[in-house]
Amino acid sequence: MKTVVHSLLLLIGLALLSACGDSDRALQAKFYAFGTEIDVSLYGVDEETASKTIDTLEQSFSEVNDLWHAWQPSVLTKINEAITAGESIEVDDNVAKVILLAQKLAGESGQLFNPAAGNLFQLWGYEQDNWFESRPPPSQKDIDAWLADSPTMEDIVIENGVLSSNNTNVRLGFGGFAKGYAVDNAIAVLKQQGIENAVINIGGDLRAIGSHGERPWIIGILHPRHDRVLASVAVSGDESVFSSGDYERFFTYEGKRYPHILDPRNGYPADQAMSSTVIHENASMADAAATAIFVAGSDWPTIAAEMGIDMVMLVTEDGEVEMSPSMQKRVRLTGHDRDPVIREIPQE
Repeated sequence: MKTVVHSLLLLIGLALLSACGDSDRALQAKFYAFGTEIDVSLYGVDEETASKTIDTLEQSFSEVNDLWHAWQPSVLTKINEAITAGESIEVDDNVAKVILLAQKLAGESGQLFNPAAGNLFQLWGYEQDNWFESRPPPSQKDIDAWLADSPTMEDIVIENGVLSSNNTNVRLGFGGFAKGYAVDNAIAVLKQQGIENAVINIGGDLRAIGSHGERPWIIGILHPRHDRVLASVAVSGDESVFSSGDYERFFTYEGKRYPHILDPRNGYPADQAMSSTVIHENASMADAAATAIFVAGSDWPTIAAEMGIDMVMLVTEDGEVEMSPSMQKRVRLTGHDRDPVIREIPQE
């Protein structure tokens, strides 16, 4: 179901889009995919065009979700079944393109973004519909068994349209990447239809193109622990703002919280940060980088450099805000009573 409405102020997950004045309204629509709400804001189009565009966007998101769902029947589950059985499987060019892109981003992140770690996420109970329910964490023995195989995207080979792996513990899951990929696809759809000014937000992560009339889109990043805006940033042209954090998915057991972002180096939830935010023109890159930088924790400048990311904000486990110099120039910190720590990103 979709609705198209006028809006002067739109609060969507981690992002806040603002406009002022009755003559400066954007058309807004909402629908659901990937188990979350998709918010679309279109500027400079009539309602008929907006309605047709939303229908096309819904189809685009549904197609990506149907291809890459990690535990309901999909192309991805068929690939994982073949890998587990030690068999090869034919993949078409579009599927191969996505897997090779994920492989590239994983390599640049030092495998901190690791889409081959699906069995680890399954071990923790995150690849199921009731992931939020309380349960004991997996045993150290089971985690050690996964670590012994150390599956990464380097274990995937695609030649002449055939995918194979010599590591049967590889299980692909694109939870830290599929949203960005879907947003990039959706922006391509908008551009093909001649729409130049829009924002697509998926569960608080977004890509914005053009501007809101004569002004940029104003994005508000919420605090990971408090119900208030931590910082705001003006976005125009073509930029993505993606965040990862320990507030997104987690379960509690015996009073302890277990977030869903796992560190493939030790098999446990990453615990050096509350959130990470990345700005980059490409949503797929921003999505993967936000995950890798969150896992990296205090070593985030090194990972940012390796991935070619220069705009980063990290909220550490003790609530300190760290930023790269480029991010400091863009962001206005509004909900933090201490000066941010500015950390240089190493130059290659």
